[in-house]
Amino acid sequence: MVNVSISIQTEDFNLTDEVAILRAGNPRIGAVCAFVGTVRDLSEGQSVGSMELEHYPGMTEKAIEGMVGQALARFQLFGVRIIHRIGVLAPQDQIVLVAVTSAHRGESFQACEFLMDYLKTQAPFWKKEQTPEGARWVDARAADDAALARWGINSSNS
Repeated sequence: MVNVSISIQTEDFNLTDEVAILRAGNPRIGAVCAFVGTVRDLSEGQSVGSMELEHYPGMTEKAIEGMVGQALARFQLFGVRIIHRIGVLAPQDQIVLVAVTSAHRGESFQACEFLMDYLKTQAPFWKKEQTPEGARWVDARAADDAALARWGINSSNS
């Protein structure tokens, strides 16, 4: 049985605690891979004072569950933990955690990257940055779509 946990939350998270929970009680785990995304203070050449993230409750979780299902079909994993924060975040605040466990590092690295590429392009989140020139919505980036395409998946943003 695979340990899967998905949270959409305003609260910050502790990487050490989350990995410990994901690993607890499973001696088969030989690899843990985790990615933490943070708010940058600069985007497209402009200062960013804050970023606000919004989502549709229920729809977002369902989309992420589908992504995890695809990852489990592709990779031999023991656990998946995804946390995505919403609300107003400042530069250096943590936005997202994708953590996976498996028997070997290759599966963990690939699954973590796959899930992050998928999450970046397909999860229904909306991001608005506050800059000195005012607020602006963050559009999907071609580089993110290209990252997803290498897994054989076309972005719905294209």
